[in-house]
Amino acid sequence: MNGLLDQTGETGRRGMYTADFTVSVEVVPPSGADAAPLLSTLVSLKGLSFNGFSVATNPVAKPYMSAMAVCSLIQSYTGKPAVLHLTTRDHNRLSLQGELWGAKALGIETVMICTGDFVAMKDRGITSTVRDLDLYPLIGMARAAGLRTGVVFDIHPELNGLKKAVKHLEKKVAEGAQFAVTQPVYDEEGADVILNAVGHLGIPLIMGILPLRTFKHAVFLHEKVAGISVPEALRSRMEKAADPVKEGSLNAREMLFLAKNRFKGACVMPPFNHYEVLQDILTVE
Repeated sequence: MNGLLDQTGETGRRGMYTADFTVSVEVVPPSGADAAPLLSTLVSLKGLSFNGFSVATNPVAKPYMSAMAVCSLIQSYTGKPAVLHLTTRDHNRLSLQGELWGAKALGIETVMICTGDFVAMKDRGITSTVRDLDLYPLIGMARAAGLRTGVVFDIHPELNGLKKAVKHLEKKVAEGAQFAVTQPVYDEEGADVILNAVGHLGIPLIMGILPLRTFKHAVFLHEKVAGISVPEALRSRMEKAADPVKEGSLNAREMLFLAKNRFKGACVMPPFNHYEVLQDILTVE
């Protein structure tokens, strides 16, 4: 991988989010069998300063191309590592074990263990979840497969869920989780809440960064999306901005600077596949 992955120091294998500050770009796979447009877009980002990709699996519980296939294609076409998101929603124990071994065989060195978004009520007549295995043993299975293993840290601010989230993360770390990626952070206060709550765990924390596009986008995330809180001051900035997209990118750049000083990495999540916003967020190499 052209030296882009850092040594874990355990058994000589490599994985994302291990040593120096690491920036990843989250990717949503295509909703179909043609990966060429996505790969072309990702290859075009090569002049920007980031370390690899993080590939979602069936986000919002809708069907997309296999995240493992996309990871493998990304690594082949871009030369950068890709993190595979693996959910308990979509696979039983047998399938999850096979996915882990398959990822390792394809040269994917890092996985994110997630529950996955819940299936919408309107879709439950045709789609069911699996979940015959919870996160905790799956973390151990991923480690046993020789994969660097991460998890999500979601404090559910809309539910005052910080204490519960910390307990969950403590248990995940006890099972072998090696890093955690936060939900999107939008200000210094939000970053401090996270760092003060879990700094004792001693694992790399990766800041989630989701650039805003419009005032309505900011309000929707704040009011309708579980786990995301957009501060009132930032919503006001977006409402008053002459160019809301630029304002959202400016905030994302501010968060990236903050992450470089306090976190071990950042995961930038281009909204609605607008990868072009990365030009205003990530410095050019």
